[in-house]
Amino acid sequence: MTARTLMIQGTASDAGKSTLVTGLCRVLKRRGMRVAPFKPQNMSLNSAVAQDGGEIGRAQALQAQAAGVAPTTDMNPVLLKPQSELGAQVIIHGRPVGVVRADQYPRYRAQAREAVLASHARLAAQYEAVIAEGAGSPAEINLREGDIANMGFAEAIDCPVLLLGDIERGGVFAHLTGTLALLRPSEQQRVEGFVINRFRGELALLKPGLQWLEQYTHKRIFGVVPFLHGLSLDAEDSIRCQPDPGRAAALRVVVPVLPHISNHTDFEPLAVLPQVDLRYVGPEDSPPAADLVVLPGSKCVRADLASLRARGWESYLRRHLRFGGRLMGICGGFQMLGRSIADPHGIEGAAGESTGFGWLEIHTTLASEKQLRRVQGTLALEHAGIRGYEIHAGVTHGAALARPFAVLDDGGMDGALSEDGQVLGTYLHGAFEDPTACAALLKWAGLAEPTVTDYSLVREQSIERLADTLEQHLDVERIAALL
Repeated sequence: MTARTLMIQGTASDAGKSTLVTGLCRVLKRRGMRVAPFKPQNMSLNSAVAQDGGEIGRAQALQAQAAGVAPTTDMNPVLLKPQSELGAQVIIHGRPVGVVRADQYPRYRAQAREAVLASHARLAAQYEAVIAEGAGSPAEINLREGDIANMGFAEAIDCPVLLLGDIERGGVFAHLTGTLALLRPSEQQRVEGFVINRFRGELALLKPGLQWLEQYTHKRIFGVVPFLHGLSLDAEDSIRCQPDPGRAAALRVVVPVLPHISNHTDFEPLAVLPQVDLRYVGPEDSPPAADLVVLPGSKCVRADLASLRARGWESYLRRHLRFGGRLMGICGGFQMLGRSIADPHGIEGAAGESTGFGWLEIHTTLASEKQLRRVQGTLALEHAGIRGYEIHAGVTHGAALARPFAVLDDGGMDGALSEDGQVLGTYLHGAFEDPTACAALLKWAGLAEPTVTDYSLVREQSIERLADTLEQHLDVERIAALL
C-alpha cells in the first residue's frame, strides 16, 4: 500500500490549516478510508505525548483523533519549540536534539529533511491517504531555501496542494493571488485550487469575487467554509478564550499569560463549563479577584518566573492566599511554587538558579533528559481517577512530595499538596479533561456542587460538527478524487 498525499497550505499563519486538516481527516474516515494526518515541521509550544512516547504538536494529536488512529511521532517529525525570539528547541522524531538560534537552524536542515521524508514514507506504507499540513505560508521567500514545511515537501513527494485563505482577515483575494504569484512555476501548477475559510454573511455577495478568482488564476475553488462559533478544538498556539460578560459563573479562575506559556490547552475544558469564569491575564493587564489561580506550563520557567515577579504577581498571589484563595501550578507552574529552580546546564537559557515562590517545600533541577510519558492514577482529592501526560525537563524533590497530588498506577507519585490544602502542584497536563478529576479539582477550588463535562466528548462533538460543515460546503468528491 502506498498512500496518496494531499497537502493543505495557507496564505498565512492561523488561516485555519489545522482545523481544515482535522475536518478532512474525519470526512475521509467516514468514507471508510484509512487516513493519517501529517505536519512535516511545526512550531508550537502546545504539545502532546504520542503513543510511541515522543513529543508532537497538540494539533496533530487532535487530527489523529479525527482520523480515528493513535498519534505517533511520524505525524509530526520536526517540532520547534520557541525559547526566545531568536532561538528554539529542535525536536526530531519526538526527542530533543538541541537548542539553536534561527541563524543556526540551516545545519539541522539535512537531518530534519531526512526525518520528514522517512516519517512520510512510513505513514504512506500504512495508510490509504495522508492529509499534510503546511506551516505559515509557502510564499515566505526568505525561508524558501531548504524548505521542508511547505512546497519543498510537496515537491519532494510530488503531491497536490490546496491553498487556504482566511476571509476574516480581509483581502482574501489578494492573499490567494499574491501567494500564488510568488510561487515557482512548478509550484503554481501543483496548486489544484483554493478554499476560503471563516466566511460570514450571504454567499451570493461573494460569488462575483469567486468567479473572478477562477478566471484570473485558472484554478478551481473547492469551497467556502463558514465561520464556526464555539468549536472546542485544541489550539496550535493562539489563546482564544474570551470571558462571557453575560455568564453568572460561580467560580472565577485566573491564568497568567506567560511570555513562554506552553500547553495552555490544559484550560480549554474549563472554558466550556457554565459554572466557570476563565480569565487569561495578559502582560499589560491587572489580575482580577479570583477563587482559583493556575500557573501554567512554561518553556522557560526561570525567565517566566522573573516576568511574573516584575509584573507584581508575587504580591497578588500572597494576598490571594491570605484571603483563602486556591493556587495551582501545572508543570513549569508547579516548579515555580517551590523553593528553588536550578538550571546548571543552561537547558532553558543562561545557567543559574532562581528562588521560587516558596509555597511548596520542593526544589527542582532541570536535566538534559526530558520526561515524556502518558500516565493515569488516582487523585489524593476525593480519590478521583485521573489521566494525563508529562512533558518536562525538571527533576523535583522535597518534603512536600510526601503529600502527593496523585498516586499513579505504576506505583509512582506526582505533585504535591501544601499542608494547609490551599496550594497544589502537578506535572500532569490534561488534569481537567477527565470529568471525575475535574469535579474534584473544582470542589477543592471552592465550587460546592460542580457540574462537569467529559471534554473528550465535547472535542469529539466539535470534530463531528466540523466534518458535517465541510461535507456541506466543500466539493468533497473532487477532494477525494485528488487522493
